[in-house]
Amino acid sequence: MQSLWENHGVASALLRAAIDAAKAKGCARIWLIITNDNIHAIRFYQKFGFDLAALHHNAVAAAREIKPSIPLIGEDGIPIRHELEFAFLL
Repeated sequence: MQSLWENHGVASALLRAAIDAAKAKGCARIWLIITNDNIHAIRFYQKFGFDLAALHHNAVAAAREIKPSIPLIGEDGIPIRHELEFAFLL
């Protein structure tokens, strides 16, 4: 999914709110998974302070068995194959 208005701080504000809520609940970390083609998100989360925690090699093949509509090719013509797990320690 792509926002209609990028670079206005909306995603950063939402992420800060999620981090604050997780801290208030006593969580030690938050994590997320994105696909390897999503270069924009990879850049955003790393700049925000998330660290690559795991690479789930060829995980999208298993996801396609559940949801066949997942495309083979993603952003910038990059084949969608892997899931990248990012973590942010609280």
